[in-house]
Amino acid sequence: MNLTMNRNVLAEAFGANEGAALRVKQLALVVLGIAFLAVAAKIKVPMWPVPITMGTFAVLTLGAAYGARLGLVTVLGYMIVGAFGFDVFAGSSAEKFGLEYMMGGTGGYLVGYVLATVALGALARAGWDRSVTKMGGAMLLGNVIIYVPGLIWLGMLYGWDKPILAWGLTPFLIGDVLKLALAALVLPAAWKLVGRARG
Repeated sequence: MNLTMNRNVLAEAFGANEGAALRVKQLALVVLGIAFLAVAAKIKVPMWPVPITMGTFAVLTLGAAYGARLGLVTVLGYMIVGAFGFDVFAGSSAEKFGLEYMMGGTGGYLVGYVLATVALGALARAGWDRSVTKMGGAMLLGNVIIYVPGLIWLGMLYGWDKPILAWGLTPFLIGDVLKLALAALVLPAAWKLVGRARG
């Protein structure tokens, strides 16, 4: 398994990579990334047994595209925006928002978002985002990283005698498989486009 952390991530494949211009590019990417996460969280695709929300897809693909460091800054920025009461999370609303919402049932999954962003960024740095099979594996790992703290938090919040897996895991598995497959195709395809543009 190749984990040599010397590959460029997608965000480094275009634009400035040094000096003040790099900082401007990074700031723009953070702002665009926060907007991307907020919009994706609100997308609901009809599906059985529950609608598919695109939040996890956005978090994991952004982590891979931005790398661990810039991805972490972006997802933390997204959390800060949400903590200030803006309606940026999948289940938040005008009536339910901010820190109170974040400390509810979704809290553990938000922690998982941060951890998974860093993990996907590290795997992209190792080149996993350039292969469909490796990107699929990275997405699978990212989903596990999101679910583990999410389910632990639900258990601690509501009690382990409750149907935690039925609440927080099994209804979402079909959608997660579809999102995993989509992300496994998108990132390698983006790298092919970059290669053609340079060629």
